[in-house]
Amino acid sequence: MKAIAEGLFTSEPEPRLVGGKDRESGRIVFPCPVNDRFEPVPLSRSGTLWSYTIQRFRPKSPPYAGPEAFTPFPVAYVELPGETIVEARLVDVDFDDIEIGMPLEFTTTPLDPDAAEPVLIPAFRPAEAA
Repeated sequence: MKAIAEGLFTSEPEPRLVGGKDRESGRIVFPCPVNDRFEPVPLSRSGTLWSYTIQRFRPKSPPYAGPEAFTPFPVAYVELPGETIVEARLVDVDFDDIEIGMPLEFTTTPLDPDAAEPVLIPAFRPAEAA
């Protein structure tokens, strides 16, 4: 399977998000802007849950390109210590077990596992599930 967008994360076996480090200030952002001001840098695979919500309705298409049959999923804001806060899907956890501050690890997950050619999106899972 391929990534939903080129340059979003590194390849297996240990994928990492690719952020952008501002060459002047050193500030790190995600995703990495495509310009001369930012240098691509691999981000930490470990972080903590900063905030989250449950996506309970199918987003508008376009831009959403996921399955027609919608199943709610958690969307996480994950703090990568000393780097930045990123938004990604939260996987391998029951809604009732989600807790602010829980340790997480980066992974990838198919946007639509039933698609003919599924694409991978960024995700985080509880560190103990890794």
